[in-house]
Parts: sequence; structure tokens; C-alpha cells
Amino acid sequence: MCCFIMALAFFGPRLGFLVFWLWRPIQVQLALNGWLLALLGVIFVPWATLAYVVLFPMTGLDWLLVGLAAVFDIATWGGSGARRKSVPGYPFGR
Repeated sequence: MCCFIMALAFFGPRLGFLVFWLWRPIQVQLALNGWLLALLGVIFVPWATLAYVVLFPMTGLDWLLVGLAAVFDIATWGGSGARRKSVPGYPFGR
């Protein structure tokens, strides 16, 4: 079950970005100004990129939501090896 949740955390925002890009390509193009920034965003900070594109004309507290999405990105990358030592048979466990 843990692997399923981690897979959703990893692939979920990327799939969401793809669906949003197919649904509203003009908004994605206006928000990111080219394919390179979009590609780097989807690879390294997908939650923050998705939040930025969805909330594109940024006003007020929208930046707070993008910051929270960046925290989710850090948690996704950092949480992938957090329980590695508790796995039985892991060579670097104890």
C-alpha cells in the first residue's frame, strides 16, 4: 500500500499537468513561456508547477498555495527514503 501511495505522489501531478495541458494549452503556454521551463518544472517540482499553471493570473494568497505545493514536492522527494532503515533485510539498516 505504501508503494501505491508513493507512486500516486510521484506520478499524480505529472498526469494532472498533462491533462490540464491538453484541456487548456493556451493557459499553460502563457504561464510558462515555452517548453523548457514546463519540462524542468514537471521533472523537478511538479506539484508547484501544476499549482502555478492552474492559478496562473496570480493574485493575493495564490502564492501561498504555490509555496505549499513546493513543500509537497520536497516531501515527495524526501519521503521516498525515510523508512528505508525499517525494511527487514535492507543491507544498511542497522
